[in-house]
Amino acid sequence: MVLKMNKEEVIAIIGGTGDQGFGLALRWAKAGKHIIIGSRRKEKAEAAVARIKSILGEEVKVEGYENSEAASKADIVVLTVPFFGMINIIKSIRESLKKGCIFIDVTVPLASNIGGKPTRTLGVWQGSAAELARELLPKNVKVAAAFKEVSAEALQDLNSEVDSDTIICSDDEEAKKTVFNLVKLIPGMKAIDGGKLENSRIVEQLTALLIGINIRYKSHRAGIRITKIKKE
Repeated sequence: MVLKMNKEEVIAIIGGTGDQGFGLALRWAKAGKHIIIGSRRKEKAEAAVARIKSILGEEVKVEGYENSEAASKADIVVLTVPFFGMINIIKSIRESLKKGCIFIDVTVPLASNIGGKPTRTLGVWQGSAAELARELLPKNVKVAAAFKEVSAEALQDLNSEVDSDTIICSDDEEAKKTVFNLVKLIPGMKAIDGGKLENSRIVEQLTALLIGINIRYKSHRAGIRITKIKKE
């Protein structure tokens, strides 16, 4: 049986206590989505929930659980963790994932994960972090790559629109459509169809490039815009 998406879909953000995951949680919780923050320690997830509610109000639908429990409750699972922890975290949650769920990989294999420069990426045998996730996950999970090139600081600044596009790569059209709908909930952002999942390796390189641009221009919000195409 294939999982059907609906307005009450639950989104688990694994790594939601980090900057990128927290920013996405804020934006989607503000838009009215039911969000679960996942962390290796439940107490840390609950602290992030308290922080979100202090910003948005107690009425938002946000919960915090340990990673595997968070994953088990979600229709959409978003992975926003450092690359060095990616393999172990996926292994710890893959048996908990719902059949047919959407898995969105936001991981970037930056060289800083092993003491190198954040302006470089590591070579991944599978081609990209997203393709590595696809290899590690159950076959019945639909994988997409997105939000890799989006500024965490811009996501967390609720007083401003996110002046950036995100390129979505996936081999599954339902997964792409789901991510497109999530992008629409973030003011200022536009979703771009980047083709197959294998193209995520190019997007991951863009992330390293944007980090370098941020460093040179003393900024934290460099993004990309794809122009001269019709908006979805």
